[in-house]
Amino acid sequence: MPQISRRDAIKIIGGAAALVATPPALFAKEVDGVVELIAAPVSHKLHHAEDALASNLWGYNGEISGPVIKLRQGREAIIRFTNLLPEPTSVHWHGLRIENSMDGVSGLTQQAVNPGESFVYKFTPPDAGTYWYHAHNNSWSQVARGLYGGLIVEPASGPALPEDQDHILVIDDWRLDANGQLDKDSLGAQMDWSHGGRLGNWLTVNGKSAPKIMLRSGAANLLRLVNASNSRVLELDPLKFGGRIVAFDGQPVPEEPIELHYRPLLLGPAQRVDLLIYPENPFALEEVSGQAFPFCFFELASGATKAIGYTHPRPNDLPFPSSTDQLEFSIRMTGGAMGTLDDIYYQGEKLDMAGFQRTQQFWAFNGVANLMEQPILAVKHGQTVSLQIENSTAFMHAMHLHGHHFLIEDRDGDGVEHDSLWRDTFLIAPRQTTRISFVADNVGKWLFHCHMLEHAASGMNAWIEVNG
Repeated sequence: MPQISRRDAIKIIGGAAALVATPPALFAKEVDGVVELIAAPVSHKLHHAEDALASNLWGYNGEISGPVIKLRQGREAIIRFTNLLPEPTSVHWHGLRIENSMDGVSGLTQQAVNPGESFVYKFTPPDAGTYWYHAHNNSWSQVARGLYGGLIVEPASGPALPEDQDHILVIDDWRLDANGQLDKDSLGAQMDWSHGGRLGNWLTVNGKSAPKIMLRSGAANLLRLVNASNSRVLELDPLKFGGRIVAFDGQPVPEEPIELHYRPLLLGPAQRVDLLIYPENPFALEEVSGQAFPFCFFELASGATKAIGYTHPRPNDLPFPSSTDQLEFSIRMTGGAMGTLDDIYYQGEKLDMAGFQRTQQFWAFNGVANLMEQPILAVKHGQTVSLQIENSTAFMHAMHLHGHHFLIEDRDGDGVEHDSLWRDTFLIAPRQTTRISFVADNVGKWLFHCHMLEHAASGMNAWIEVNG
């Protein structure tokens, strides 16, 4: 069935200014100290055109995207998760440095939650900031069907801005067919797994098509952007509306917001960026690769109460890597279309062309696809790790380390402009080498993988072990 083209999508969205204002994102409710989170099938319309049909998706608490979960820094959270889907699943709390057994990686830190069963996640978030949660079993399929939601950890001292000045925007791209429905038949397509991952042709924000969001006119407004796409790298231009960067991946930038002097800003899958704006005129958030594609519209309101001024957040207490006592380790990424397919092993078998087709394992770290039986690296608790990643493939990747934040120390021997910005996910370009460093201060088995979810499923998936 033919898909809606990007050009047609731009024409359709042209009437979006006539849409009514979109209600704020829904927040999960806490009852007696417990947040109930339920995964179940849900019917949801992804495109606002009148003749577009609803899609049969999977969501949390009946919503696409799932309800925003608000937690308090340093306060224990209890989330009772129930699976009403037809297959097992689990929940990963992306970016949170929490206890390993609560990380939600099925097959590594827990068994997947079977249909009809429940699992209680109990953890204390140490860091304030913008995060998100998503399915971590068959993620390439389950996240593409809608299993994700926003997560905000408020600082121990309380929120800096009220809700009408603080907006979380969970952005996703969907592959829609001519009826405006999710193209489920293309899930698991070999072309996606061996190339750039699953790319969609339609963007939503908080599950809404071309939403209109109200901001406080002339006042400080915080936009928390979360890229929940399977594989799309969003190209954004905060300079168009005066946006300055407050935080990356939940961690505040030092001292004061950063004004970019380049464009576009690349936001990879799973990455987050917090933008501070003082809007004086309506504007749109656009994907600017090729022809600009507006997908979220902002109107201004004066507000019934006095606006609160912006205070730059305090940094979280992250362990700073040692510059001298470092454990150095290298990972070479190979495989994929137009890449190096020689000497790739999967479950002890050296893959030939027929093996690649049969196993759908097209990518490798240090020559091994989907290394899960043993860690790619074992380190002692408190050790500084200097990890050099060489991308010998023809595609960009979004690399994510669970349970830790890290500093990007170098790219291609040229250093980095801002070497004090903490990340949990970073983009690495084709044929690029990037070096990161972090303190292995969280005991357990921690996944290291590409967050282009098709790449992870087809080989770019390993783990490190931090020993106590």
